Amino acid sequence: MVLTALLTATSVGGAMALGAPVGDLTHQEGQASSAQQQTACDYESLFDQTVGSVVAVRTSSGQGSGFVYDVTNATSELNESDTVNATTTGSAYIVTNAHVVSGTDTVEIQFEDGEYRTGTVVGRSTYSDLAVVNVSDVPAYAEGLSVDDADPDHGEKVAALGNPLGLEETITHGIVSGANRSLPTDRGFAIPDVVQTDAPISPGNSGGPLVACDGDVVGVNTAGIAQQGAENIGFAVSASLIERVVPELVADGDFEYPFLGVRTTPVTPAVADANDLNQTTGIMVVSTAEGGPTSGVLQGATGVDETTERNVPVGGDVILAVDGQQIETGEDLGTYLVLETEPGDTVEMTVLRDGDVQQIEVTVGERPDPQGT
Repeated sequence: MVLTALLTATSVGGAMALGAPVGDLTHQEGQASSAQQQTACDYESLFDQTVGSVVAVRTSSGQGSGFVYDVTNATSELNESDTVNATTTGSAYIVTNAHVVSGTDTVEIQFEDGEYRTGTVVGRSTYSDLAVVNVSDVPAYAEGLSVDDADPDHGEKVAALGNPLGLEETITHGIVSGANRSLPTDRGFAIPDVVQTDAPISPGNSGGPLVACDGDVVGVNTAGIAQQGAENIGFAVSASLIERVVPELVADGDFEYPFLGVRTTPVTPAVADANDLNQTTGIMVVSTAEGGPTSGVLQGATGVDETTERNVPVGGDVILAVDGQQIETGEDLGTYLVLETEPGDTVEMTVLRDGDVQQIEVTVGERPDPQGT
């Protein structure tokens, strides 16, 4: 509930080991190099390197942040004419949050030196909270930021840039506190594969980049908790989700979001006991969406065990894997779907049903518009 209320408010040299194999030494040296880079993270230089690419995104309903996107990240999705247009001198794409530009097709973009440009929203994905704005006559210093090709590690140093509370050209720093989080919203869905950080993120930071020490974008700031008892908890849409969604928004103005239509719960010890399961593995299907891809294919819970402190579902299929990828949590399922599948794909689900492990094929659908649209 805390997170649900939140998103609305945030429109917003290596050591040598004796006898170690060469491969191990190479790995150790890589780890040592990475550790040195982390220790030497220079936030002053990082700010100077990236701030020219960070913008304020202003609408009639408020302000957020964004960053100039290196369109070479999207070239695989573009045809030749699109590529030429995307790389034309003076034109650029701005990445921000979908909730920052909600309800409008035109925004004002303010660059570092105070120049304003009018931007056109070319695409948005509500379910991933990402949007792309096209701007012409961009200042020469506003170069595109590259998106990292991998999500950051726990403990990795990061910096959040943007315009919190209207305070321009702000940088805050911290570490990656967690990965593959699921961020609930007030519209009945959760954003998958979200990065948790203790870098302070405040209203107005939304849409700005979360960057690693080398200046690569590892997330798009989307929410920060200012709840009593919560300290230094912020969230950013991951680099993997950016790389999956943004190129299609640039190329087509749309992202077809994969959908299975299942509501699940973790197999906790209580769920395992109530269903006579010998291990706490996978996630149980509580229900399937009427008319959805898994309706009549997967079996939802047939009842609840009312003898437990909390009513525990019984009788539902337990999803163990999808396409051979082990599934332990609902986050695992949501992340796999959005990063590895698209509507129309057939996935093979390994499920435990009535004590037997079965392989069941499901055709992935496209997620319907969220509530309120």
